[in-house]
Amino acid sequence: MTNTDQAEMLDLDAEVLAEHTAAITAWLPVAAPPRRIVDLGAGTGAGTFALLTHFPTAEVIAVDASTEHLARLREKALAAGVDNRVRTVVADLDAAWPDLGRPDLVWASASLHHMADPVRTLRQVHSVLAPGGLLAVVELAGRPRFLPALDGLEDRCHAASHHRHASHVPHRGADWGPMLVDAGFRVDGQRTITVHIEQSRSPAIGRYALTTLRRLRTAVADIISPDDLAALDELLADDNLLRRDDLAVRTERTVWAAVRS
Repeated sequence: MTNTDQAEMLDLDAEVLAEHTAAITAWLPVAAPPRRIVDLGAGTGAGTFALLTHFPTAEVIAVDASTEHLARLREKALAAGVDNRVRTVVADLDAAWPDLGRPDLVWASASLHHMADPVRTLRQVHSVLAPGGLLAVVELAGRPRFLPALDGLEDRCHAASHHRHASHVPHRGADWGPMLVDAGFRVDGQRTITVHIEQSRSPAIGRYALTTLRRLRTAVADIISPDDLAALDELLADDNLLRRDDLAVRTERTVWAAVRS
């Protein structure tokens, strides 16, 4: 998947899950409205813009390894008239950390499991957070499902993908609570949000499903059964997926709120 394709996926994810992201930001147990927020692995800005909306006096430093993603985030900030409240920083967080100042809140959504050494990353966050500052870790419980639950095609394809990539992304689906404690944090809250969004509520779900399943096909085409590959190809051919009226987004998102003690 190219950076452009990945950016499109991130934008669709932000659009479809916007209501749930807003609910998470509203739940965060902050002691006082933060003035400086760091968004780690910001992508194209799903978390950045939710945080800017919920905390209207804050500035956000959006950190990501992709210059293309951050350029798109900057364009959106300009269009929304909030570019004066956003700073973008290109950085590989597995390498030397940039100067992020002393943030009151650090937001890490679907990013920590990509780190080579997430405990090291958590300790870095602990060291830069202001005393009493909050770290919010948000993770999806696996990839979203779109087809009716009785259709096992997605589950089989995702199982194959997980088996292939488990050694490369070993912390996907981890319980972050113990790691946060090991890094010196006090976990003040944990919440799991069940996501079930019917297609009628979001016109972007068809495109989200198509983009996600195309990416999944690329990942598993050589390891799933011929029957499953044929079924997946039929689903993705000639806009068949976009013509369906039984799609929905089904997943879970878990958030850990941890305080620098």
